Amino acid sequence: MSVFTFEKSSFLGNVVSVDTSKIWLSVDSEKMRHARVGRLVALKAPGLENWLIAIVERIVKTSFETEIEEDYPDIKENLTETEFASDADDFISEDNKVKVALLGAVKTEPGDKISSFSRSIIFFPDIESECYALEGKNLENLMGIISRGAKGEHALDIGTYTLGENARAYLDGNKFFQRHAALLGSTGSGKSWTVATILEKAAKLPTANIVLFDLHGEYKNLEYATQLRVAGPDDLNSKETGVIYLPYWLLNSEELQSFFVDRSEFSAHNQVMVFQDEVVKNKKNLLRELKKNEVLNSFTVNSPVPFSLDEVVAEIKRLNEEMIQGVRGLKQGRFFGQFSRFIARLDSKSNDKRYGFLFQAPEKLHDYKALYDIADMLMGFKGDKKQIKVIDFSEVPSDVLPIIVGLVARIIFQIQFWTENKKRQPIALVCDEAHLYLPKKGDSNPIEKRAVENFERIAKEGRKYGVGLLVISQRPSDVSSTILSQCNNFIALRLTNAKDQTVVKDLMPDSLESFVEILPILDIGEALIVGDAVLLPTRVKMDKPSEGNRPLSETIDFWDEWSEKEKETDLIKAVENMRKQSRR
Repeated sequence: MSVFTFEKSSFLGNVVSVDTSKIWLSVDSEKMRHARVGRLVALKAPGLENWLIAIVERIVKTSFETEIEEDYPDIKENLTETEFASDADDFISEDNKVKVALLGAVKTEPGDKISSFSRSIIFFPDIESECYALEGKNLENLMGIISRGAKGEHALDIGTYTLGENARAYLDGNKFFQRHAALLGSTGSGKSWTVATILEKAAKLPTANIVLFDLHGEYKNLEYATQLRVAGPDDLNSKETGVIYLPYWLLNSEELQSFFVDRSEFSAHNQVMVFQDEVVKNKKNLLRELKKNEVLNSFTVNSPVPFSLDEVVAEIKRLNEEMIQGVRGLKQGRFFGQFSRFIARLDSKSNDKRYGFLFQAPEKLHDYKALYDIADMLMGFKGDKKQIKVIDFSEVPSDVLPIIVGLVARIIFQIQFWTENKKRQPIALVCDEAHLYLPKKGDSNPIEKRAVENFERIAKEGRKYGVGLLVISQRPSDVSSTILSQCNNFIALRLTNAKDQTVVKDLMPDSLESFVEILPILDIGEALIVGDAVLLPTRVKMDKPSEGNRPLSETIDFWDEWSEKEKETDLIKAVENMRKQSRR
């Protein structure tokens, strides 16, 4: 049975030029209406039922009549219109060209009744091979083949094809998460809805395990998710469920240093040395008390072991004020007066309620076993726990946001790293608003640098240990290029900024660069999907999440709101919320 049945009217043209990814066609004027940019075409490849699939990239219509009139005006002046028309074939011609980019091949093996689509191209069309526009039933057949190839046990149903709305669009769920993905789009293009749709589909799997970093509290209405919130100033004495603390001892040495040490101070190296020594000493004392000899034997400064910050600060204060016996009496100690500013920073930040989730955590979270509960809260998926976890970072101060998001990601990755292979459950990290904590120029800020380093390691090594990344941003030009380059799948919604488009273009295979040119004209919720998880790079109309699971990201209609009658605004409450850093 033939895959495609083309009518004479579908004929587009003949191949006149072939390279490894681009084909040029010669097309008659009357057939040019079939050559629309973005349209799929089929070219006959060697073999009984082998077809190459391509997309129209460029259309060139050139008539030499205009050139003759401009360069040889005497020719037309000396002929009547009738004579000119009758002799036109002798000196007037057309050279219409259509450029198409190869996408893959539809193959039917001898004896098989079912055709398959593959991105692999072995045979190329011959010169003069025929090319046909894919439309109507033939287009539906192609989309059906693609959907059938993607649909199956690992399918992720995301929407419908723009070119063929009767066919569902599927992604390979394995390849989408294991090989990392990026979801990119300008404000209002439909990013949050797309994220909610993907999470809603994943939530139907019995043991899905996904952690979403929610920077603005947009996803707190998702009914299928466990809602967690990093404690704000108003939560410090609250016993509300879902409030999480991240005690300071979870920070590694570099994160602690970037938090407390000002590298511009002349005594910064002494601050680092003394602080690190005291932290190590305090951690080792606890391990000795608990007789954790195995841990003690392999101990490093970054081992996540609780320690007392109060004891560390007390010792640093002692060194800062220390007087020692000299030949002629007491004299200032080695570090006398060098740590005054350092101590002031330690006291200021540890007593600041904005950082209460770090320094004012409940006493039970300073117990050696507390990390077990933290790991279970972040990564657990059994029992009554919901598989999707949304962590709300909206009340975390912006100056430490990169470190805190990076801390959570690092804990998850390291626990996953040290889990036995056979007992390792894959987990995906969804990084909303990634440009806020994974900047391209993180080296200039030690706090941002620590976060970028954590995520870059996950991007490079996560696949081996079952940690996937879904990076979401409205400004891909501001996101770490190392992280984006590790993403092998892209869902690109409307992007209007030229720099952002260039970033996406640089990440595309050479044969698909022209796809980027359609990014500014995509509709809301319409996406260009390219990567290992999709058989055919194409435009897809993404499904909307169900009514009860839509994010709180709807753009406010200014003109409509202003047209309504006066709305009562409680500015007094707003001011008080600002003062207490909470909307509750």
